[in-house]
Amino acid sequence: MAVLEMQDISLRFAGVRAIDEVSFDVGEAELFAIIGPNGAGKTSIFNVLSGVYRPQKGSVTFLGNDLLRSKPHEIAAMGLARTFQNVELFHNLTVLDNLMLGRHHHFSYGALSAVLWYGRARRQELAARARVEDIIDFLELAAWRRHPVRLLPYGIQKRVELGRALAMEPKLLLLDEPVAGMNLEETEDMARFVLDIRDELGIPIVLVDHDMGLVMDLADRVLVLDFGRQVALGTPAEVQRDPKVIEAYLGGTS
Repeated sequence: MAVLEMQDISLRFAGVRAIDEVSFDVGEAELFAIIGPNGAGKTSIFNVLSGVYRPQKGSVTFLGNDLLRSKPHEIAAMGLARTFQNVELFHNLTVLDNLMLGRHHHFSYGALSAVLWYGRARRQELAARARVEDIIDFLELAAWRRHPVRLLPYGIQKRVELGRALAMEPKLLLLDEPVAGMNLEETEDMARFVLDIRDELGIPIVLVDHDMGLVMDLADRVLVLDFGRQVALGTPAEVQRDPKVIEAYLGGTS
């Protein structure tokens, strides 16, 4: 059963086609990857899925909901969470506080209850804190839980951003270049956590990354884009053998 279905999506900016009739679906607990050269339309697809861009053509369905009729905060409440290519954390807050921010849309108490920290506010915040502590253990962040994010190594900051997305309790996770700028050890750690999210938590993932070794090792299926057009869709082995992929992505057939 598909969690996400994108059909014939086209997105233009002043006559330039960022996405040109792209279609794909993502199954339950599937790790689906999108690859392509710079400017191929990968991040544009993420921005369509999260409600930032509105395409001129096509449809997107997430768990039976029409995403193109929904606002970004409504899409987040449905259970679609994302990370960003550049770290987008609150650098003066601790790891714990950044992860608690991911629980924001789960809170439903009023201002007075929040000020007094009583009743529903107390119960919900204690439950959120317990959930965040589980994520800290899952991502092995305990050593940094009280540290301001600005003092942490880049690889740990990327892990914190992943943790904040998990704190939303997503039903689909979008990872935009999760290993960009990382060294080999940090990349291997992140790859392990991505697989654990799919295999242990059962969360389907859509992954965009330029690290071909990572993508081909982790993904169940791969979508290849070139100048917004869909070049190929299949398993990593099928995509690697496709002459159109070799020409478009690697720059030639030789």
